[in-house]
Amino acid sequence: MSLLLTVNNLSLYYLTRFGEKIHAVSNVSFELRRGSVLGIAGESGCGKSTLVNGVMGLHLPPLYHASGDIEIDGHNILEYPPEKLRRDILGKKISMIPQSALNSLNPMRKIKHFATDIMQHHTPEMSTKNVHARLQERFDAIGLGKHILDTFPVELSGGMKQRVVIALSTLMNPQVVIADEPSSALDVSTQKAVIQLLIDLMRKKIIGSMIFITHELPLLYHIAGNIAVMYAGEFVEFGSSEQIVRDPLHPYSRTLMEAMLLAEEGTRDRQAKAVAGAPPSLGSIPEGCRFAPRCPTVHTDTCYFHRQQMHAVQSRRVRCEYV
Repeated sequence: MSLLLTVNNLSLYYLTRFGEKIHAVSNVSFELRRGSVLGIAGESGCGKSTLVNGVMGLHLPPLYHASGDIEIDGHNILEYPPEKLRRDILGKKISMIPQSALNSLNPMRKIKHFATDIMQHHTPEMSTKNVHARLQERFDAIGLGKHILDTFPVELSGGMKQRVVIALSTLMNPQVVIADEPSSALDVSTQKAVIQLLIDLMRKKIIGSMIFITHELPLLYHIAGNIAVMYAGEFVEFGSSEQIVRDPLHPYSRTLMEAMLLAEEGTRDRQAKAVAGAPPSLGSIPEGCRFAPRCPTVHTDTCYFHRQQMHAVQSRRVRCEYV
């Protein structure tokens, strides 16, 4: 499978009005190949959304790029000026289904007006008539029905709005799609339909690959080939979905799994355990292991004062020397 996305040692920070740098993402690296799905999991505030905004090149104040490289389909997007990035990369090479998808549609505009704006921004030579014909064909192809184009968002259910946002985000057949918790505000049955739509888009080669962001590790087991567990701005474990969900090694990964229940294993004999404590403030990151203050298996002072590095363990990478 061809390589579509390469992220190498990416670091991002927020600049406060007092001039303080808040390091939200630290030295993150990964690759994404055509036809693959990477899941990124972690608690709220661990840097998942900041990371994917950075991967798209959306380094807009107060978010700044500190270091690292980002290549999408062979293009180093950090070399692109904003207008060229918007015209040639965003929507075409990489696209995002935003976390607050249900709030991203203007209730006063019809769906076809959103879609026409997107198409004509990237293909200004197309007439409005041809754009509408293409939109009708695409909406029919993904099971939405062309009649949806003539509706206002307020006429649609939450699940249908989410499907529309997915359709708008994939109109230009992007190589990489980032789905930032696309099912978090939906009921279980609608979640399944939305996830199935994303899988179908990959199967039909409308999109090339996907990064799926969530705080639910068991959900990724059914979607992703690989999973990265993120904590306090850095990856702490990276491996196959089978490894991470069935046999997590890093103490944080294990803690996340203990806080959730797998339907396949039954729930009668086990109760979910709450994750004690809270992630550290990124304005005052611990000197040693970032998870040490919450770790149930912390090893003396070494964990508090010695920075842990990612290293290979059982064909995966783990940021803990005690596993």
